[in-house]
Amino acid sequence: MRQSDWKSVLDTASRAALEHLEALPDRAVLPASADHEAIRSVLDRPLTREGVDAARVVGELARDLEPYITAQAGGRYFGFVVGGLHPAALGADVLVSAWDQNAPMFAGAPGVAVAEELAARWLVDLVGLPSRSSVGFVTGGQMATFTCLAAARHEVLREVGWDVEARGLPGAPPLTVVVKSGAHATVLRALRFLGLGEQAVVSVACDDQDRIRPDALQEALATVQGPTIVVVECGNVNTGAFDDFDAVADLAHAHRAAGHPTWVHVDGAVMLLAAASQAMADRVKGLDRLDSWSTDGHKLLNVAYDCGIAISRNAAAHRAAMSVQAAYLEQDNAARDPLDWGPDFSRRARGVQVYATLRSLGRQGVAELVERTTHLARRFADALGGSGHARIVNDVVSNQVLVRWEAPDGDHGRLADTVMAGVRAEGTAFFTGTTYRGERLMRISVSDWATDEDDVDRAVEALLRHARLATGR
Repeated sequence: MRQSDWKSVLDTASRAALEHLEALPDRAVLPASADHEAIRSVLDRPLTREGVDAARVVGELARDLEPYITAQAGGRYFGFVVGGLHPAALGADVLVSAWDQNAPMFAGAPGVAVAEELAARWLVDLVGLPSRSSVGFVTGGQMATFTCLAAARHEVLREVGWDVEARGLPGAPPLTVVVKSGAHATVLRALRFLGLGEQAVVSVACDDQDRIRPDALQEALATVQGPTIVVVECGNVNTGAFDDFDAVADLAHAHRAAGHPTWVHVDGAVMLLAAASQAMADRVKGLDRLDSWSTDGHKLLNVAYDCGIAISRNAAAHRAAMSVQAAYLEQDNAARDPLDWGPDFSRRARGVQVYATLRSLGRQGVAELVERTTHLARRFADALGGSGHARIVNDVVSNQVLVRWEAPDGDHGRLADTVMAGVRAEGTAFFTGTTYRGERLMRISVSDWATDEDDVDRAVEALLRHARLATGR
């Protein structure tokens, strides 16, 4: 075997990585300059005939890209819904890269296959889902939703005698997908991937917190015949709200009893882990009565990118939608083959960092993570809402806060963008906006395990300072 200078490469990379991580508390969250041409000019070098020493390449990459790296793993990144980086996840990810396991099957990568199997079991147990639920580790919430909806498509069509994996969709009985108004874009995108299309959707009205209205769902289901998929949320991407899972389960049961095959999927990208906290028990009551659940490991669980998790009560439907056989594969029916539970064939052993992070946090640590991010979101809401400069639009029930910046001239959206831009430019924190019910607002997502009260207070001070500068009051 040819030997490589692993030590020089790892020494160079680890030194640069450690410098980056240790600088996170004080560095600017957003790069001072993120000009496309400037970045390209630094990286765009001739591809030489002879190549360049690996350690030198890594060293120059660290030096050249560091000024343009956003501190997403820092405690003051509140944009989108982006988790940080738990130390156990980082360590496991380094090992996964070094081991370089192609992990679709137990036969080729037995160690990581078992680690993923255990991570799946722990996760299902933590959030109180049926113990025999199947789990697939995929790239993110988008593909987790896709995977769960593929299982749903399989099952509701199977119940009316249609094998969609063998026969495809041409000629299949019509299938209706019932979603909330304002459903996350990844749900509609998954329907496109699955060949169902957005025209298969029936939209249901929500209340003022974007929770699905059970009365509206009942009315919608009364108009739907045949195979039906319903999609609800565990943590709305704007308000952080939870749907009434018991009410949805009751309605789905009645629809099924009336002769319509029905599957309910839960988009839990933001807050599925809430079910691990006893303090959130009232929010997630009935969650375990539904059929499938998707989430992002790289959101609240704080594992490294990329990691999504698809969970299905009906393991047979999940496997039928995803599994593959070939003569050259060495599949062992006694062991769990990861390729049976997600759309990837060649794949990274991403479940290993879930194993490491869950083991490091423990049950109490996961619950505390949920409760701490919710507490810090409320700290934001109390400070901003009581300032006289802003109004909190949502009920803060989890880690999401919607803020209207009160502009004297009434142009609240423009003021929100001005305040966010000022805070980003100085590097204190990072926030992103959203358009909610036609109004431009600032959205705060507290998703990083490293965020503390000081991070929130520093961000609040910067926000209010820029609001005063922009309004003159």
